[in-house]
Amino acid sequence: MVDANQTFVVVGGGLAGAKAAETLRAEGFTGRVILICDERDHPYERPPLSKGYLIGKDERDSVFVHEPAWYARSDIELHLGQPAVHLDRAARTVRLGDGTVVRYDRLLLATGAEPRRLDIPGTGLAGVHHLRRLAHAERLRGVLASLGRDNGHLVIAGAGWIGLEVAAAARGYGAEVTVVEPEPTPLHGVLGPELGQLFTDLHREHGVRFHFGARLVEITGQDGMVLAVRTDDGEEHPAHAVLAAIGAAPRTALAETAGLALVDRADGGGIAVDASLRTSDPEIFAAGDVAAVASAGPGPRLRVEHWANALHSGPAAARAMLGREVVHDRVPYFFSDQYDLGMEYSGYAPPGSYDQVVCRGDVGKREFVAFWLREGRILAGMNVNVWEVTETVQRLIRSGARPSPEALADPAVPLESLLP
Repeated sequence: MVDANQTFVVVGGGLAGAKAAETLRAEGFTGRVILICDERDHPYERPPLSKGYLIGKDERDSVFVHEPAWYARSDIELHLGQPAVHLDRAARTVRLGDGTVVRYDRLLLATGAEPRRLDIPGTGLAGVHHLRRLAHAERLRGVLASLGRDNGHLVIAGAGWIGLEVAAAARGYGAEVTVVEPEPTPLHGVLGPELGQLFTDLHREHGVRFHFGARLVEITGQDGMVLAVRTDDGEEHPAHAVLAAIGAAPRTALAETAGLALVDRADGGGIAVDASLRTSDPEIFAAGDVAAVASAGPGPRLRVEHWANALHSGPAAARAMLGREVVHDRVPYFFSDQYDLGMEYSGYAPPGSYDQVVCRGDVGKREFVAFWLREGRILAGMNVNVWEVTETVQRLIRSGARPSPEALADPAVPLESLLP
């Protein structure tokens, strides 16, 4: 039986919000749990949108965090299709789009992120797409299949994870693909030039064309439909569809108007939270893509836009809401599948933060583990088509290990033996 004397509200119907609600019940919370989702679909996971579901391998129902009946069984009050439009911290209320006012004792903001938009002429044409929501993936899946049947052209703005995964999916359907990217390699801001070239070669082998060092400046059309794109270096590429994959921005509007502390966009943006995921208001917490988490140690504040962060930070925030001692300091982790390449990346090592990259295994065969080092210390590791090593890689990062580059590169030396 629900105890109506205490109400915990979760704003955000993604993985972080759904797992937070699940954890509140699993940890014995008997008060009201209200989960507010601005989409009409039940909470779902996002990786399949650019992976299994998009390529036609997985069914639609496979993306949902819980079956619909689970929410009622767990006494979770679910508001679907209702955005939260105003947060009144003094009154401890959240107002929904339909005017409903919900009171809270403690609040979790798991509002996620939204795709950045192309600010160029032609974005209103039919055939310009983003990929963030299930509805986007449903549309894009049909578009890719159609392009494949008709030998159509897809232009992707951005060679990040979403751009590359959609490029792989599009080639699987038979569509022609051109990727326009201002940096000299794909994933340049994550992997740097050393490993970015690996993904250039992978996609070129599968027929993807790259146009590096350029940005889209115009999408041209005819009769309201996309016809071509132009870049800032004067090139033109035919296009029947365009995907904007230029990153995502944290959805902080609710927090900003309520006066919560935010992080500057130049530093990654997001809602500032401490290591227990508490915001500048002690009764409000944040988790998932929107949360910029202070390190429990000397490291930088990080906002991580990946599945594993949502999976773990939602439950961590729920426990903190219950008054438990929480330190959310997991090593950042994400994964990607493109063609026959599967990879997992742990840590954080953007260009400029490392001074050496060491690889063990066969890079040419795309079966290796790469490590990013600074002054000998391992900052990040990526295993490519090599499995069951992620836990050890993360332990090496956490430990501050400084193994010799020769030992790190030698597959005959067990990774576990390099732990201090």
